[in-house]
Amino acid sequence: MSSRATARVAHARVATAPRTAPSRPVPRPAPRPSRPQLSVVAPPAARPRRSPRRSLRSRRAPFVLLVVALLAGTTLGLLVLNTAIAVDSLEASRLRADNASRAQEVQRLEQQVIDGNTPAAIAQAAIEARLVPAGPAAYLVLDRDGAPVLRGEPAPAEAPPAAAEPPAGGN
Repeated sequence: MSSRATARVAHARVATAPRTAPSRPVPRPAPRPSRPQLSVVAPPAARPRRSPRRSLRSRRAPFVLLVVALLAGTTLGLLVLNTAIAVDSLEASRLRADNASRAQEVQRLEQQVIDGNTPAAIAQAAIEARLVPAGPAAYLVLDRDGAPVLRGEPAPAEAPPAAAEPPAGGN
């Protein structure tokens, strides 16, 4: 028994002065209608009842098929997405490798340009091409009147020394 149990006590009515009859007559209620007549009615036509197990299965079948279809669709979607990501990843790896090889080629060509721009390398290339240093140059300028004036005396370059071998690349 709980500690909060309470005792039920009947309330005593306080005695009051006895009632006296009212001075005016109290209307009596109308007589109650008699009970309605009951009659036997034929039961409605019996519908064939499904067994509870079969109706429950028929209700669950579309839901189960929907869940299975969603799971299969999600799985196939993830498979396709994963395959596409893998293909893109392989392509990105191939492009990174190509980019690295091209960067090495650019560095090699830049080094060739740097090595070929030294004055000694340029002079050696000119000698191999049988070029000679130019003679004194002359300049053509315009006078205030707009007439051309030649400044300096042009001179032809000296002939290169005769080589015992024919130039490379000749036919």
